[in-house]
Amino acid sequence: MTNTTTIDSKQFRKALGSFTTGVTVVTTRGVEGEDVGLTANSFNSVSLDPPMVLWSLDRKSSKAAAFMAADHFAVHILASDQEHVSKQFAKRGIDCFAGLAVERGHGDVPLLAGCSARFECRTSYRHDGGDHVIFVGEVAAFDSFGRAPLVFHGGNYSLLMKKTAEDAEDASSSFGDDWLGFLLGRAYFQMLMPLRAEVKRQGLDDVHYNILSALSAGEGRSVTELSRMVDFTGHRIGDEHFATLAARNLILVEDGELVRFTEAGRRYAIELMAAGKSAEADAAGELDFEEVRLLKLLLKRVIRATGHDLPDHWRKENIWRENSVWGAAGASGPSST
Repeated sequence: MTNTTTIDSKQFRKALGSFTTGVTVVTTRGVEGEDVGLTANSFNSVSLDPPMVLWSLDRKSSKAAAFMAADHFAVHILASDQEHVSKQFAKRGIDCFAGLAVERGHGDVPLLAGCSARFECRTSYRHDGGDHVIFVGEVAAFDSFGRAPLVFHGGNYSLLMKKTAEDAEDASSSFGDDWLGFLLGRAYFQMLMPLRAEVKRQGLDDVHYNILSALSAGEGRSVTELSRMVDFTGHRIGDEHFATLAARNLILVEDGELVRFTEAGRRYAIELMAAGKSAEADAAGELDFEEVRLLKLLLKRVIRATGHDLPDHWRKENIWRENSVWGAAGASGPSST
């Protein structure tokens, strides 16, 4: 246990960071009518009847005088895509409102758009809180926009992950079906099932699909290059696979080596892309937007953590090209994996 008579302020701050909070921007009007705002995560509810909230501000803040003199303030709970707003209002010596749409609320206080919720308040009390002033406000009006909030924990911005009863039950899974490799593999192959069915209806197989998928990331590749890319899937390409796709008028093999889409092949690749996006939407049916975003973020971290020994031709920067079916180089989409 830390002795409170010899507290290290840095360690104390670190310990406080163990508590996960939302992120807010508090705004008001200054004594000369200027808009004032700052980032704060010291927000909390006080009372439901009457509706009251509180937040605190460092006495040494250059904006303390404005809030001490103000009769009104507004608290904005930032949405998960407003990290840039949080950082903007945390900077000193700039116009924090630059580039942002501003509405007017009670007391002509500036109101920001795009947040998760916001509260317009009349200043009720100012309390001494050591090196901070605690502001208590009675809520005069509020808006809740149903957007996932920006989260702050341990000195870093985070995303909110909802936990369901099913998640608690799954926590007791055995090693085999709880191994990340198994989960990733099963999720991938289950998502791939509708695409494989579509390819099969065309009389093609997984190898043909992987050739088309690799070519979709950028055409004008050699037979050798495509073969090396598809090796990643564990499949081996033979001359007969290229011959079948050429006979179906889906690809052209120039000079026996350089592979390009025909117009029909490009259209078919786009159809497969659309089927892939549909499969993604179905797979994410029980997830909300922020959970999908979080899942992709975590998967990208797994890819980075496991990609150190990849050969150069399997690296993302060597796969995507400007002429990819998916758009600009580096666009997100299925590769031949």
